[in-house]
Amino acid sequence: MSVAAKICGLKDEIALATAVNGGARFVGFVFYEPSPRSLAPERAAALTARVPPGIVKVGLFVDAADEAIARVLEQVPLDLLQLHGGETPERLAAVKMRFRLPAMKAIPVAGPADLAVADAYLGAADWLLFDAKAPRDLAGALPGGNGLAFDWRLLGERRWSLPWMLSGGLNAENLAEAVGTTHAKAVDVSSGVESRPGIKDPAKIAAFLDAARSIPI
Repeated sequence: MSVAAKICGLKDEIALATAVNGGARFVGFVFYEPSPRSLAPERAAALTARVPPGIVKVGLFVDAADEAIARVLEQVPLDLLQLHGGETPERLAAVKMRFRLPAMKAIPVAGPADLAVADAYLGAADWLLFDAKAPRDLAGALPGGNGLAFDWRLLGERRWSLPWMLSGGLNAENLAEAVGTTHAKAVDVSSGVESRPGIKDPAKIAAFLDAARSIPI
């Protein structure tokens, strides 16, 4: 078995088809308006209709109210909710109960102390996602998709009782090193397969998925 890959921030049919045909096991759609990857529920509904069974459809939300999540789910048949803001374990549990869907919590990482935050979510989340924490002085910083990496060695000796993904600054060229250092079994990429923010590059998607497929776990 090879490393499972999630292509996040998909907005067009060509990028989606490249992800699906290349073997992505997760496809992500962003519902956070400040992001250049954000799309309307109507557009996401048209894209998710093209996703074959067996590929997990993930919706990314940032500190979203129940009403905002409900508006998306009325049109978009998501399989997994990705909460990428400051949601507490209690909030995550409430979202899962309200919408009857599994949830993945993003944990921003800059140093060793940040990993301890993940422990609080072990009883609530179904997945964890470790992403790079944006510096406070980074202009235009987003909760994710900034093209930044953290010190992968921080994850090298850690184990959790939940499945987890590695994210942040990944691309086809550094993926093998990242997986070898962290022992990740699943990875998430967005900016690393773009020609510019919000615009996916099919060639980069294909290269990333080729790289993931070549890494055994």
